[in-house]
Amino acid sequence: MRTVLLIGLGRFGKHIAMKLNDLNYQVMAVDHDEERVNGVLPFVTNAQIGDSTSEEFLSSLGIRNYDVSIVTIGDDFQSSLETVSLLKELGAKKVIARASRGVQEKFLLRNGADEVVYPEKQLAAWTAIRCASDHILDYIELDGECSIYELTIPDHWHGKTILELDIRKKYGINILGVREGGRLNMDIAPDTILNKEKSILVLGKQKSIQKCFHI
Repeated sequence: MRTVLLIGLGRFGKHIAMKLNDLNYQVMAVDHDEERVNGVLPFVTNAQIGDSTSEEFLSSLGIRNYDVSIVTIGDDFQSSLETVSLLKELGAKKVIARASRGVQEKFLLRNGADEVVYPEKQLAAWTAIRCASDHILDYIELDGECSIYELTIPDHWHGKTILELDIRKKYGINILGVREGGRLNMDIAPDTILNKEKSILVLGKQKSIQKCFHI
């Protein structure tokens, strides 16, 4: 079972704690605010009130014992930088830090963060893509070129099979699964029939998906 040290328990940090709980991870949660710590107690293995910029306090947590350390301090960037730096100095295996602006991302990486998440930027991109077409239900960018989309079935696809459409040959797009009634079926075949009650999960290059679905 993976173990996670979560530092910073604002709204973003609390949502991470809740999701990690769903995934059955062991989580040590830390914040300087007692109310925030109390708020995540139902979702974590353990929690402590403390100053993450204190080397003595962080050392007491046994930093090397965690598979991942996540820093989501959003209201004090200086504290976030100091925390990231101390975690690496104390032997943290992997540090993921939150940034609120592009310049913060650069400083966090320079101070030892292995990865940086930028929730506002990522949500903005998701919202822009989501609004680009009525077909788009969800979207995950894998890199600068390829993405996974969940899309409604175009009208002219109704009643046709995956083999008949053959979008893999025409556009280089792979159909990963079909969702119907809220359930995702990944066990699909060439004779799977598509209709308006279903949506599909596709993987491909952005330009190819845009061309295929007229986005």
